[in-house]
Amino acid sequence: MYLYLSILLALVLVWSAFRGTSAWIWMPLLLINIFIWIQPSFFIMVIVSVLALLLITPAFRAPFISRHIMSAIKTFHLLPKISDTEKLALRAGDVWLDGEFFSGKPDFGFIYKNDYKKLSKQEALFLKTKVETVCKMTDDYKVFAKRDLSEEVWEYLKKEHFFGMIIPVEYGGLGFSALGHSSVIQKMATRSQVLAITTMVPNSLGPAELILHYGTKKQKDHYLPRLADGRDIPCFALTEPLAGSDATSIQSSGVVFKDKKGTIKIRLNFEKRYITLGAIASLIGLAFVLRDPEHILGDEEELGITCALVDASLKGVIQGRRHDPLGVPFINSPLNGKDVVIGIDDVIGAQEGIGEGWKMLMESLAVGRGISLPSTSCGGVKLSADVAGKYALIREQFGLSIGRFEGIGDVLARLAATTYALDAARIFTIGAIDAGKKPAVINAVMKYHATEMFRDAVNDGMDIVGGAGISLGERNFLGHAYMGAPIAITVEGANIMTRTLIQFGQGLIRCHPYVYSEIEAFEANDVMAFDKNFFNHVGFTLRNGVRALLLSLTRGYLYLPVGSGIVGKYERRLVWSSAMFAFLSDIMMAYYGGELKRKEQITARFGDILSYMYLLTATLRRYKEEGYHSDTILVEYNAQLMLSKIQEAYEALFSNIGRSFVSRFFFGTFLRFFIRLNRFSAPPSDHLALALADRLLETSEARDRLCEGVYAGETGDAIVNLNKVFMQVHETLPLFSRIKTAIKDKKLSKNSPSGVYYDALEKGVITKEEYAQIMDVKQARTECVQVDSYEVDAYINRGV
Repeated sequence: MYLYLSILLALVLVWSAFRGTSAWIWMPLLLINIFIWIQPSFFIMVIVSVLALLLITPAFRAPFISRHIMSAIKTFHLLPKISDTEKLALRAGDVWLDGEFFSGKPDFGFIYKNDYKKLSKQEALFLKTKVETVCKMTDDYKVFAKRDLSEEVWEYLKKEHFFGMIIPVEYGGLGFSALGHSSVIQKMATRSQVLAITTMVPNSLGPAELILHYGTKKQKDHYLPRLADGRDIPCFALTEPLAGSDATSIQSSGVVFKDKKGTIKIRLNFEKRYITLGAIASLIGLAFVLRDPEHILGDEEELGITCALVDASLKGVIQGRRHDPLGVPFINSPLNGKDVVIGIDDVIGAQEGIGEGWKMLMESLAVGRGISLPSTSCGGVKLSADVAGKYALIREQFGLSIGRFEGIGDVLARLAATTYALDAARIFTIGAIDAGKKPAVINAVMKYHATEMFRDAVNDGMDIVGGAGISLGERNFLGHAYMGAPIAITVEGANIMTRTLIQFGQGLIRCHPYVYSEIEAFEANDVMAFDKNFFNHVGFTLRNGVRALLLSLTRGYLYLPVGSGIVGKYERRLVWSSAMFAFLSDIMMAYYGGELKRKEQITARFGDILSYMYLLTATLRRYKEEGYHSDTILVEYNAQLMLSKIQEAYEALFSNIGRSFVSRFFFGTFLRFFIRLNRFSAPPSDHLALALADRLLETSEARDRLCEGVYAGETGDAIVNLNKVFMQVHETLPLFSRIKTAIKDKKLSKNSPSGVYYDALEKGVITKEEYAQIMDVKQARTECVQVDSYEVDAYINRGV
């Protein structure tokens, strides 16, 4: 009985640690277990008990322990230094699901309660009518040939207020939700990237977004109606030759002065590049560093980054030149200004907006990262999946549709899974934005992975369509999308920087429950606040260490999931990964201290883990919301793929941490043992991949849902012909199957001089009508895989 009681108390101790029980409960349990299992002398037990009591009593702990810990941190630089601009970036936006993953104990009850949005009736009608119309009006081949959208398209975009989707109805805009905005951009991207980008930019980071949130009433009343109906074409000028991802390095300057009438003015000098719509913009949103050397506005000389509205017609503004971004002809340009004079009221927010530019930028980048780029990327991924699947069924080699080859089937499976997961993450993230949140870290995750998924997907699509992809012309399906894929990678901060510095680097400080508070308390020399957060942090780390170990040993089954079926299955794995992620994050902070932010490969791998946890969570959320049983295979494939990526990231971490024998043993042997003891998942099996590939080769409601939002084309388009032939092939599959069976049964010879199909007709395997149908399909297949060719003079002068 004594042994059973001892084991029970030990299990209660472990369970209390797993659950994160208060130290006032956990510590007595620990002391009881020490007494039972070790049986120290009474004197030793008293000493240990007194020390334990003192250790959990803040009034004693703070002056005698925490003060010395703070001194050691200062001496050995164990906490990262955070500049004022970094603090603004960290405070911008909200902690959302990222905080759940950093907790080590994500609350899936809360996660599943987050909205999974649907379009309003007005937005759905706009997509069905206005967006469909402008897509029909846009001939992407001609757009590239003439290097611009047609005048008719430009006028239609203005007339139907496409540039005012985010502007409220009271100012003449459409007042769309983030999902409505996203869905419009996504569909446009399946027709023409130029059309999508041109529409996207005025609704992204730019004058309208900044005026809405930070402008004065006068600025809103004047500019928003003009932006909504296209009277003003906007651009936002941020990037410079030496200031790309590091916007704090802006060199463009503004100087406060008084003109001859004594009116306060600002003289601007700027050199910007990569400015979309910059060459034709009538209203420029400009970011610059403002100085007040004569102290006209106050005692401060350096007033900081400021955003202002600049009329492009002002003297000194230089525009009209164009960049050529990989031949994709959306309007992108340099934009310069020499001694351009504006008033104080032209600053966004007027005088109160002076020096607030960095804050404005950090808070508003959510639109580009969380809506615009994921939307265009999702459109590109859907187009790639749709085209590749249809082409793979139509195109034959060795008498077989190429989609039936295992190598191509593997690529099709990846395309289908990517389409499902990215669309799930797009809608889930947008639900948070529509709910008023600004999930800065998750938006960075979305920007990075959406654009990378698009790049991978269009490469996969190009591999499948082969020569039909690389031969440009009116018949080409994916060539222009392929050309534009690298462009999105560079926007809103280069992807390399996003992966190595933002996802985990900012996320760790911003989303961890204690780190930022510890840093603030440390900088303020507040011993009591530091003591509280530091020891809560210690307990938090110990709890997650126990959770990581026990969840690893039980493959997550120690956790009772909120979801059921396949959702619950992978919810367990995510909770397990979160515990490991949170525990190792704290271990890395302890090991590297303030140097962790410079260990970019380490932070990049943590960022990968965080990203795949979020993408899988979004995938589960979509499945739980929609509940289509036929989509189970998509969830299964994505879950196995993403968890195997998480496994790879953990393995890579343990292989690259530490140089000493002790650190290599701890990380490379001890911790790796628990990762390898139970793998999160193996990659998807070949059997699963080939089963999933059929999703893109079939005609079904499930396929239509997967590729929802892809523009179907207008009569004469190559995409229309592709869709038509795809359906024709499906209609004749039973006929071809019947002929193959006859060949197998030796009733027909596939090498017949008169042709196997004619022999099938002669021998009654097929009817005359069926023979004609087969001949039509063979001709249609041949026509569908043809590519454009040109006379030499026409080729040389194309687009001239």
